[in-house]
Amino acid sequence: MNRPSLLLRRAALALALAFVAAGASARDITLLNVSYDPTRELYQSFNAAFAKHWKQKTGDSLTLRQSHGGSGKQARSVIDGLEADVVTLALAYDVDELHDKGKLIPADWQKRLPHNSSPYTSTIVFLVRKGNPKKIQDWGDLAKPGISVITPNPKTSGGARWNYLAAWAWALQQPGGSAATAEAYLGKLFKNVPVLDTGARGSLTTFAQRGIGDVMISWENEAFLATKQLGKDKFEVVVPTVSILAEPPVAVVDKVAIRRGTTVEARAYLEYLYSTEGQEIVARHYYRPRDPAVAAKYANTFPRINLVTIADLGGWAKAHSVHFADGGTFDRIYAR
Repeated sequence: MNRPSLLLRRAALALALAFVAAGASARDITLLNVSYDPTRELYQSFNAAFAKHWKQKTGDSLTLRQSHGGSGKQARSVIDGLEADVVTLALAYDVDELHDKGKLIPADWQKRLPHNSSPYTSTIVFLVRKGNPKKIQDWGDLAKPGISVITPNPKTSGGARWNYLAAWAWALQQPGGSAATAEAYLGKLFKNVPVLDTGARGSLTTFAQRGIGDVMISWENEAFLATKQLGKDKFEVVVPTVSILAEPPVAVVDKVAIRRGTTVEARAYLEYLYSTEGQEIVARHYYRPRDPAVAAKYANTFPRINLVTIADLGGWAKAHSVHFADGGTFDRIYAR
């Protein structure tokens, strides 16, 4: 056998042994993402893309599981022992609870990823029945007699808290607006709410499938999804004059990931949300991407809205204490 042929055979053997070694070292890994109600479809698509990316990068096979429900309820489940490797919840206050009550993450968790660990944003709009028979145009219409409003329970749903605070912000901006007038307005609005579901997806079922209500206060992505999947001939989206910048955050649950040996994969999973592919998936599911190039590509998808921020309302700690803690404004309103 001549020397070039021998070298080729040795190279082929070395390559084959390298593949065997790589196959022997490849792992099967499972991650659990505990998320809030309307992200089911987003993470079904994202999980498939990330699993493919991770397989190509490392050779490891990832099984990605999802858990969905009202954001506050989901946070409590993780604190009570649900073994989430990552959480992708509706608002920062719920993730803060994982530190404050569960000691599962560090206090500075928002500093670990860009944009305060919020890889996408959303806002709050109205979903009405086709033709908008009750002529609902803005927040003031939701407090009128004879209007049936569907929104989840702010005690269990992060989306419901965004809904509530968007309505509150609108009321404050009206002539003579104050905390007292805003509370009076919210009182009228919630008198028009026939049922409080625990999460946003439950409210969509109540509105779209059970046929209850004239209008649903909705995550923007959930409203667009409803018109796309349930029929443009059944529903339409109404954009109010004022809404709120919703920033759903993400975090590795350190205590769980360290114990399960999934920290590297969990971090990579969340970081991939900021990649071009991750941001494209975000935008296709009607969440507003952070990446400027992707945002420009999908600019026509998202209407321009006058948005207040949670900082304008004093931050989540203040908002929770004033509005959603036991004995707060929402409890007073709902008890009337």
